Amino acid sequence: MLRVLLRRRKRPLSAEDVTVTDRPAVRRAVSAAALGNTMEWFDFGVYAYLAGTLGKVFFPSSSPGVQVVSTFATFAAAFLVRPLGGLVFGPLGDRIGRQRVLAATMIMMAASTFAVGFLPSYNTIGFAAPILLLICRLVQGFSTGGEYAGATTYIAEYAPDTRRGFLGSWLDFGTFVGYSLGSGLVTVLTAVLGDDGLVDWGWRLPFLVAGPLGLIGLYMRLRLEETPAFQREAEQAHHDAEEVRAAGGQDPVEEARQSGRGRLKEIFTRHWQAVLICMGLVLLYNVTNYMVTSYLPTFMTETLGEDALTAQLLVLGTMIVVALTITTVGRTSDRWGRRPVFMAGSAALIALAVPAVLLIRVGGILAPAFGCLILGLLLVCFAGTSASTLPALFPTRLRYGALSISFNISVSLFGGTTPLFVSALVQATGSDMIPAYYLMAAGVIGLIATFFLHETAGKPLRGSGPMVETEEQAHQLVARSRAEAGRRARDVWIRLRHPWARH
Repeated sequence: MLRVLLRRRKRPLSAEDVTVTDRPAVRRAVSAAALGNTMEWFDFGVYAYLAGTLGKVFFPSSSPGVQVVSTFATFAAAFLVRPLGGLVFGPLGDRIGRQRVLAATMIMMAASTFAVGFLPSYNTIGFAAPILLLICRLVQGFSTGGEYAGATTYIAEYAPDTRRGFLGSWLDFGTFVGYSLGSGLVTVLTAVLGDDGLVDWGWRLPFLVAGPLGLIGLYMRLRLEETPAFQREAEQAHHDAEEVRAAGGQDPVEEARQSGRGRLKEIFTRHWQAVLICMGLVLLYNVTNYMVTSYLPTFMTETLGEDALTAQLLVLGTMIVVALTITTVGRTSDRWGRRPVFMAGSAALIALAVPAVLLIRVGGILAPAFGCLILGLLLVCFAGTSASTLPALFPTRLRYGALSISFNISVSLFGGTTPLFVSALVQATGSDMIPAYYLMAAGVIGLIATFFLHETAGKPLRGSGPMVETEEQAHQLVARSRAEAGRRARDVWIRLRHPWARH
């Protein structure tokens, strides 16, 4: 009994265990990480809104329906290489640091998006044109494989425990601002140039904007420092290695754990439950996300026959609503917890997907606007919470790699392929309710994943000490920990002296 009681005792926190965050550094971290997401989703917004136009430019000999499917197939191809990017960049970020990997992904992402604007059309060089488009998309997908997981990890490891939801939500705020900027630019070009002007040359302009955006993002990321959590982990690993060398050599077991293969084995053997939960939550978020952002404009124009400008404005308005409410959802998750937000959003998605799509089918302005608004408010439940929830699933030494692999496998299989699968199913079945059924299935999977999710709001990240905003909060946390340790010690003493007493 004595051994059991002593094993349950926890060492009280000391001042060295608590990290006091630097507010300017936190602001820089959030801004630089969010800008990378803005850049990534600017490209997605442009690509989604130009799907019909790109089909005419790169697949002119196909029917309109086949053009759309071909364009989304090229879009989905980028997601097939995202797990490869996650396998490369994720473990690398755990070994050499988050900041350097994020700078590398920014360079690759900006350069490949910028290059799309210079591609010749099918009429100019024939079949080589869609091949070049595919290569650019593959480079984008490979770099993106290390982008979102790295950005969420970076913000999570800088944020105070009690504000991780709010600060993490700014990352996805950048997502929807980027999408809104990209889609808004295409909407303006559509109104000014018309369909013929877009097909001739106007489609290039949005991609060329990626160059200046990428340079700004790279400058901001090169000015960043490493996260406090990674610095502590690196110092501890260096200290352990020095002790091993001083004792007479390298421990083969520890050497295997530190290798890339050893880390991958540890992720899938010791953290497989967290991997599955992460994949379920990512599926929920990304199926909803890509359904609204990438497929909905094409669904309304190509399937329902809506005017292109009307469809673009409806989805753009939805994205603006999401961007305006996302930080409120993040702050709410800090107060009420991540699980309640995910649970409520999943249940609402199951219940409201069909009514939302039915409203969009009505046509006109008012009913589709309500349908889009419903989908946007469902999406923001997941978007405002994911960046603070997913990094907390894994310990510091494996966080970037485990999150990159789990996130990108799920996005590749279920998220990024959503426009392709849904458009193909609509064309094969002739049913324009397929998007609703697809969303309901995602809601069921998300509900199951949330059921197994442990609450992490207000708690330190796994493998890291507490993060607070002020020295006063640090002193209060240490004092509270010592008081709790004293109560536990007293409890142990009472149980030893009076083992028959009920407590």
